[in-house]
Amino acid sequence: MIDVAHLAGVSTSTVSHVVNGTKPVSEPIRSRVLGAIEATGYTQHAAARSLRRDRTESIGLVISDSGQPAFADMVRGVEQAASEAGLVMLLVNSSEDPQKELRAIEALQSRRVDGLILARAARSTAAAIDWPKAQGVPLVLLDRLADLPLDQVGVESESAVRTLVRHLLELGHRRIAITAGNLDVPTLRERYSGYERAHADAGLAVDPSLVLTGVGDEDETQVLVRELLQRPDRPTAIVGASSPMTVGTLRAAAQLGVSIPDDLAFVSFDSLPTPDLLRCPPTSAEQPARDAGREAMRLLLRRLAEPKAAPTTVRLAARLSHRESCGCGHPERPLV
Repeated sequence: MIDVAHLAGVSTSTVSHVVNGTKPVSEPIRSRVLGAIEATGYTQHAAARSLRRDRTESIGLVISDSGQPAFADMVRGVEQAASEAGLVMLLVNSSEDPQKELRAIEALQSRRVDGLILARAARSTAAAIDWPKAQGVPLVLLDRLADLPLDQVGVESESAVRTLVRHLLELGHRRIAITAGNLDVPTLRERYSGYERAHADAGLAVDPSLVLTGVGDEDETQVLVRELLQRPDRPTAIVGASSPMTVGTLRAAAQLGVSIPDDLAFVSFDSLPTPDLLRCPPTSAEQPARDAGREAMRLLLRRLAEPKAAPTTVRLAARLSHRESCGCGHPERPLV
């Protein structure tokens, strides 16, 4: 930086202001600094070139919990596609907190990211979408979609859960519980809708006492399912609406000595990272999470190249994996 400052005839702090955009600098001085950066091969020459194009070659990703298997794969997909495009990804977890989500968006915008990908928190506010739009920052919604004219990509959840529940109903189950989780989360609400529609298709009413709602994490689910399985009218089958709730359900069953599928049929949306290591691998709908991340990045790149293009919504199909936990005895047959 000292060599750049000497060549441009300015202070090192002025060089820093030009590179980082931390303070206004007159155009003649800015041009001298940019020229000196390229002439010296300063390591932040990429930043200098991006300033000329009003680009930082970075994108922001705000996600509710990158530790969850599905979200972790989405992050990998976004990062992989961003890297291939020569961009750096900045990641922030919102932890399902709308205020933390807003702070994350504000922080990323202050770092002048070229665009944002957002997997909205439960009860996300309108500001999470309005702020980037007001600043002219391209935005793509990932996983948790909205009825808005925005680029967005998600997985078809409702039809997948509907198929899983229909399979249980065809096996004769009538008391089918669901660990629904937080229904303020759009994806969980869609999965619950699939559960409802499968019952409606069969001319059956949903028993509200079999719908377990709450935060939707492993610990809470374990407690709720444990209580459910100790009732005299306990269900004969359970649907897990996410991988954390699948873990909580399987732990509760193991604690009580409830055997899957002998004593309890089980299916889930989202599988576990290594289902083949389980004694009874779950029949599940698995979302192509990494593909969703890559698709979100593709939509963002298109938006950067074509700011006036019509908004696009992409829905990826979940992959149904027929295994042993449903108890039908025919995991080789396709689920349809």
